[in-house]
Amino acid sequence: MSNPKKNIKNIRVDYNKSNIDYNLMPYSPFKLFKLWLDEAILIDNENANAFVLSTVSSKALPSSRVVLLRGLDNNGLTFFTNYNSSKSLNIDFNNNVSMNFFWPQLEKQVRILGCAIKISSDESDMYFNSRPKQSQLGALLSNQSTEIPLNHDYTNHLTKLEAEHKNKEVIRPKYWGGYIVKPEYFEFWQGRPSRLHDRLCYSYKNDSWLKTRKSP
Repeated sequence: MSNPKKNIKNIRVDYNKSNIDYNLMPYSPFKLFKLWLDEAILIDNENANAFVLSTVSSKALPSSRVVLLRGLDNNGLTFFTNYNSSKSLNIDFNNNVSMNFFWPQLEKQVRILGCAIKISSDESDMYFNSRPKQSQLGALLSNQSTEIPLNHDYTNHLTKLEAEHKNKEVIRPKYWGGYIVKPEYFEFWQGRPSRLHDRLCYSYKNDSWLKTRKSP
């Protein structure tokens, strides 16, 4: 007889850790997002900045992957990648993207819709220069999203690069850099008992943020 705990149909969680006070909503969604992100960092600082980035290809096929948030201000949210990757090719075709942050320990989720735009070379250089050297070398080695043999081994290539850059600065390759997502929509989801979840939405219209609430 199967163990009901291993049956996904029987997994149940009654969310009750927090709620959204609709009488104390900040004007800017960025302020609320920063508050929630700070809470998540206190609980899990290794994963709090991870989010699911969704893009759409030229063939209208959606694609999602986990990416790390590396910058946040009132202009938008920044991440870095290889500009030749599948996600970047999708963004070149259609720069409307979706970001999804989920912090299960807090029973919170934030969905963001916006446009992804390449940041300046100077900004990409600044971040690249702050990375550990091994990560910088990894960016030189990886031709992201291309097919490679199943038994491909980067060890020799990495050793060679390490020797070449032993006493040298690693220069950011032009095919690697950042995007800033300019949000047009935020949805803040807070788990609540009986599946009556709180859903607070911000939509950017006429140069201001319109606040609404959605049914669970």
